Amino acid sequence: MQTTQPAYFTAYSSLKMNRDPQGVLVAEFHTKGGPITFTAQDHTDFVDAFYRIAQDRANKIVILTGAGGEFIPGIDFSSFGNVADPGVWSQVHDEGVQILENLANIRVPVIAAIEGRVNVHSEYALLANVIVAGEGATFNDLPHFAGGIVPGDGIFTAWSYRAGAGRAEAFLLNPQPLTALTAHEWGVVAEVVPNGKALARARELASHYLKAPEVTRRNARIHFIQPLKERIVREVGYGLALEGASAADLVKSMQAKT
Repeated sequence: MQTTQPAYFTAYSSLKMNRDPQGVLVAEFHTKGGPITFTAQDHTDFVDAFYRIAQDRANKIVILTGAGGEFIPGIDFSSFGNVADPGVWSQVHDEGVQILENLANIRVPVIAAIEGRVNVHSEYALLANVIVAGEGATFNDLPHFAGGIVPGDGIFTAWSYRAGAGRAEAFLLNPQPLTALTAHEWGVVAEVVPNGKALARARELASHYLKAPEVTRRNARIHFIQPLKERIVREVGYGLALEGASAADLVKSMQAKT
């Protein structure tokens, strides 16, 4: 079994990757080894990172997780620059679509191992086949409606697919921390485990999945993700256009006040 770590594993400052001899890839979001603060550079990098993960057939199972007991707890809004500038938003728009399409194009089982806060881009986790969450984990949406912009980047698409449209709309219009237990009741989280045990349980599941033939594993992922992939292709570009218009209006109103 291949053990060499390919060059792309170290190409992205906020994504640490390691693959074991069985082909289980753990991709860990981080900022300098601690919990990640999501930036515009990450938005750019993750387009390529998820594409490379998807096209590398040496990856047999993918586990997404976060460093420092968190998944994605925060975001640096200022790093995105002037989002009222059409040129700036064009890049945000295109990358936002490509990130989710590339995640959906990972053609092996994907597990999200969640600890702590998922305040930003929880849709990344919801594109996994299975979410394992520590009992103290929480899901929220800090960047969108609470900040004055439309949640159009795929977060509604993912949450409405996994939890139902009514729950997704209420959650996104009045964002509050959603506990792992509630997410489990909604059918979003597959398993709730003691704090600090999510990654270990994800590895156990990966070992179990590896007992199936490779073509079976790959085709099961392709089959399971297809309905959500169709919605991503249909909805996310449009949603990001609406989000961009609301972001431009928010900047305009803030400038008017000053």
